Amino acid sequence: MTNMIAIIDYGMGNIHSVQKALQLFGAKTIVTNKSEEIRACDKVVLPGVGAFDDAMLELKKQGLELALNNYIKNRKPFLGICLGMQLLFEQSEEASKSKGLGILKGKVKKFKELKGLKVPHMGWNQLNKSKVKSQKSKLECLLLKDIPDNSYVYFCHSYYPEPSNEDIIGATTDYGIEFSSVVWQDNVYGVQFHPEKSQKTGLKILENFVNLC
Repeated sequence: MTNMIAIIDYGMGNIHSVQKALQLFGAKTIVTNKSEEIRACDKVVLPGVGAFDDAMLELKKQGLELALNNYIKNRKPFLGICLGMQLLFEQSEEASKSKGLGILKGKVKKFKELKGLKVPHMGWNQLNKSKVKSQKSKLECLLLKDIPDNSYVYFCHSYYPEPSNEDIIGATTDYGIEFSSVVWQDNVYGVQFHPEKSQKTGLKILENFVNLC
């Protein structure tokens, strides 16, 4: 199985819209929860909609926690979307039982309800590349190649990641606070928004992922 992107099916994702978006750029895709198929693929996407505890329970039940960790150790490109991004971290304020995958250091926190700002954060908001404090010697995140600063993308979430290491932040977004909306560490990428729902900008981000080596 070559030049194939695995989209992880663990019952928690917006799978088919992600699959269709990737296929627009010539990607071959497979929707799977089988470890051997994941291992054989060139890239992996972990989508996610729902609750942190439920998602981790499903990943463990289906033997996917170990499969995903092993895949990432092989340094192949990996993309987490929304909840799929949050699961990459060590823990979440949403979770009462489960720890995260622990691939990225840090925790997931809940938005505080501030005057004029509703939770969940739902709708269009901007990606701020220029506000990132530490940019790994000014290297740009490859996922954001040719994405103009302050581009709009679509969000739907009540929780956001807070990385321990600012070096992994690729872009931030302002919503009462400035939170990490894109992260990247080596071969691992995460986006808090839904690129498959973010029109031209989101599709360009997915195209960049398809074209990663």
